[in-house]
Amino acid sequence: MKFISWNVNGIRAAIKKGAMDFMDSSNADFICLQETKATREIVEELGWRSDLKVFANEAEKKGYSGTAIVTPHEPLSVVFGLDIDEHDGEGRVVTLEYDDFFLTNVYTPNAQNELKRLPYRRQWNEAFLNRMLELQGSKPVIFCGDLNVAHTEDDLANPKTNRKNAGFSDEERADFGSIVESGFIDTFREFTEGNGHYSWWSFRANARARNVGWRIDYFLISESLRPRLVSAEILADVMGSDHCPVTMELK
Repeated sequence: MKFISWNVNGIRAAIKKGAMDFMDSSNADFICLQETKATREIVEELGWRSDLKVFANEAEKKGYSGTAIVTPHEPLSVVFGLDIDEHDGEGRVVTLEYDDFFLTNVYTPNAQNELKRLPYRRQWNEAFLNRMLELQGSKPVIFCGDLNVAHTEDDLANPKTNRKNAGFSDEERADFGSIVESGFIDTFREFTEGNGHYSWWSFRANARARNVGWRIDYFLISESLRPRLVSAEILADVMGSDHCPVTMELK
């Protein structure tokens, strides 16, 4: 089974840049999109192949946030959000249930400049991890998306100058560490070590061409799924957004 996760930074803009061609040719079983910036109806009616089902969540604020999972596989159940009112107004989570796993697509809130939203971000981190652990009590969990954090110094080009910035604060990194300590596996690091492997680049200063980026897009899985893990990659050459797609394959 092939999984793709991609923060498209506006699904309509990404499609104008060729994103649909990539998705159509990917032969993915699951395509998880973040920051769609569109209503559920708009995402559903973008011209997907007739065999695909689209499960889209939207923010109350128009043109903001939003997530979706596109798949030919009919789920047993679909849940939008975390079932927590204070966290469910921004369309950040979609969870599909299948016979042998849950798949959750997430767009984690950004801590923002000067870490203005860090207190809320930490509440979110705790609530989200608790939800993943709750699901895992029933069956294995796969979750993916833009988690808006670079875990280690190998996960961004300039760790020293970003130490107290959003996405690389000590608090955010510690919260990601709690995910790993809870038993979830960062799949990319099962195959690839070291730095230089990034999934997001600023639009400024020709950062993408110079590969001055951050790895903030992930696939994480329950420990019990490790024997089924075949590959995990970053598709840095795929354009259409300031993020690139990341992929995972399971037996």
